[in-house]
Amino acid sequence: MGYFRDNVERVGGYTPGFQPRATDVVKLNTNENPYPPSPEVMKALAGIGPEQLRRYPDPAGNAFREVAARIHGVTPENIMCCNGGDDLLSIAIRAFCEAGRPLAYPVPTYTLYPVLAALEDCPTIEVPFDEQFNLPSALVRSGATLTIVCNPNAPSGTCVPVEELASLADELAGVLLIDEAYVDFADRDCIELVREFDNVILLRSLSKGYSLAGLRFGYAIADAELIAGLMKVKDSYNVDAVAIALATAAIEDQPCFKANVAKVRADRAVLTEQLQSLGLGVLDSATNFVLATVKTGSAASIQEELARRNIYVRYFDVPGLDDKLRISVGTKEQNDKLLAALKEIVG
Repeated sequence: MGYFRDNVERVGGYTPGFQPRATDVVKLNTNENPYPPSPEVMKALAGIGPEQLRRYPDPAGNAFREVAARIHGVTPENIMCCNGGDDLLSIAIRAFCEAGRPLAYPVPTYTLYPVLAALEDCPTIEVPFDEQFNLPSALVRSGATLTIVCNPNAPSGTCVPVEELASLADELAGVLLIDEAYVDFADRDCIELVREFDNVILLRSLSKGYSLAGLRFGYAIADAELIAGLMKVKDSYNVDAVAIALATAAIEDQPCFKANVAKVRADRAVLTEQLQSLGLGVLDSATNFVLATVKTGSAASIQEELARRNIYVRYFDVPGLDDKLRISVGTKEQNDKLLAALKEIVG
């Protein structure tokens, strides 16, 4: 057609996980939390009135910012609300990157990063992880204006120690964005780095730990001046009134959140052990999914056979991942169905 910019024509776009229409399936391919959100979220939803829908929302989402700031021990000025974590990634790349101002990140990792960079005509510097997914030392020498480290990393589920990320932030000339979309399931987060460094942005999501993937709500935590700059780039009303109300109710209910996370972590430990007993290699995970290496046979074939049984897991047809399956942690019943099917398939 010739209507689009050249870089838009070239980019392949992000490929999300398959979303089956049927509900009577075992869906372990997109890392949703298998447990329902806080009952307080549903109360807040029921309490939404016509006036909240008639008027524009608070452009900053201050009700959420105040609660999140209290929970994290920062100020509301250190928080920015986003339409999911992906919104923050887009805002940050638009804010810091362009032609001649590259984005750097270790690979393999979240495949949306290069797509968003390509849309801004921004060069990318991909620095490979080693087989243990240690932080590559070459990352600090990239000269990038924005460096993203997904921690815990997707799709490996592995974590870089906070001390190593602190050293990276200290040495970088540009901004370090730590994508903590899965940090709710880890032993430790990087909140202390926001207090120590003025070039660190944390990405947080309510999709995983808070069971609100369908709401699309995330937020940034950073130095107040960084947040003020990012606010210039975001859409004028990037989160809606319903999302603000429900996200605030969710994050206020910390007991429900912690109970759900504890269940997922316990389920993850059992799933890991049972997958290993079937002969699959499974990395220690700090997320709500595991990355399983198929040692005999084809990972793609196993994924296809599981799909025929209405059990969905994620397969990545890329070097370094093409012998692996990423499996979300489901309920005990879902995990048991997966394991029973795998036992038949892999023997």
